Amino acid sequence: MTERSSPRGPGRPRGGKPGDLRARILAAATAEFGERGYEAASMRAIARRAGVDPALVHHYFDDKQRLVAEVVEAPLRPDRLVRTALDGPLDGLGERLVRAVLTAWDSPTVRPAAVAALRSAIGQGPVARMLREFLRREIMHRIAERLDDVGDPGDAELRAELAASQVVGVIMVRYVLEFEPIASLPVEELVARVGPAVQWHLTGRPPGS
Repeated sequence: MTERSSPRGPGRPRGGKPGDLRARILAAATAEFGERGYEAASMRAIARRAGVDPALVHHYFDDKQRLVAEVVEAPLRPDRLVRTALDGPLDGLGERLVRAVLTAWDSPTVRPAAVAALRSAIGQGPVARMLREFLRREIMHRIAERLDDVGDPGDAELRAELAASQVVGVIMVRYVLEFEPIASLPVEELVARVGPAVQWHLTGRPPGS
């Protein structure tokens, strides 16, 4: 009796070597993000451009956020950092955000590629546009949603952007410009100094009010 082969699971690779298929999907994602931006690009459209089944895209890349990280070779997932920081009480959110970001960027295996990704985001061209849309959707929007139930809901987005501007400023000075003494301060000292300012922007209330 002929031995039957085991059935393929959904999304398992077929029609090419795994490495080739993965590279084809990444090339298609780069083109799709470049032409349409992060918001308009879809996993289905990327699969169509790559000539593969959409389930195969999900097999190699869990979601669109993972694809963005792979396209720009980002060593960390800022959307996951923010999601973890948001998973807790509003009190202390500013400190959690600052601590999560600085702890990740302090890793010597993360910093070089993270700095390169940041420079791409503030540059010109389709990759820069895609990165900015990703950061706005997956970070700013998520923070603003968390702030809807505190302060004036009409300025939740403004408060989220003001808070983010504080964090991005520290990143630029500490990791890109490498100005002292900020470049050498311990993470917890920066958290203690910057966290309350970020919290103020998030809630719209000065510390101690």
